[in-house]
Amino acid sequence: MDIDAKKQLLLENGCCIVPGVLSPDEVQAARARLWQAADESERRGIATRRIGIDPNEHNVRVFHLLERDALFRDLIQHELAIDFVTTLLGPDFLISNFTANIALPGSRSMKLHSDQGIVVPEPWFHPWSINVIWCLDDIDEENGATRYIPGSHKLRWTSELPPDAEARTVPFTAPAGAIVVMDGRVWHTSGANVSASRERALLFGYYSRSFIRPQQNWNAALSAATVAALSPQMQAWLGLEARANVKLAQGLRVLDDAAPGG
Repeated sequence: MDIDAKKQLLLENGCCIVPGVLSPDEVQAARARLWQAADESERRGIATRRIGIDPNEHNVRVFHLLERDALFRDLIQHELAIDFVTTLLGPDFLISNFTANIALPGSRSMKLHSDQGIVVPEPWFHPWSINVIWCLDDIDEENGATRYIPGSHKLRWTSELPPDAEARTVPFTAPAGAIVVMDGRVWHTSGANVSASRERALLFGYYSRSFIRPQQNWNAALSAATVAALSPQMQAWLGLEARANVKLAQGLRVLDDAAPGG
């Protein structure tokens, strides 16, 4: 597989699909762990349905994936995922969130949006966030594939959206085990699952530049045991260190012992 060609698609079109990242056995294991995580969330009183962003109860949203299972901690730092993240954002990024959406038959679409637009005010001149979407089912229009507007990562202002924006969306088609890599500026929505019996399970790994506050407060969301099991690199990607944004000051020289800010 030509990964460089996939990266070029990401840069030019705002997204790309990379099949075969997970084996069938790995997909099956991830789906089982995801439903276990959903059950555990409900047991802890964390709602997974009708949480305010979906129009009905047929979407199952699962949060706190990194706390629920080591498998998800492995996926969020998967070598190929990080390769795509650094291609778009560079090395100075944070893991902003990792969630799941299982679209059951009867689920409907949420509102059209761009993920970067949620965390950064317009205008959007640069790619400051990215999604790596893990497909745990075969994804197509019938079972609620994510719908997106091709090339919409080039829009700088909400006012540049065409009046028929939703009509211009097209669905991703990807096999189970694939990842869909999407520039955070791409306008998209969840598709409606109009199938009779097929589920559509997706994991959403969301990364952003280090100067943007993560969607998830990992210091509050992760247990001490989970944090202790993380590598130093993973702790840094989650922003668990006591310092931040030091790379933004690489050009500064400390001339004397004066207090910072002088």
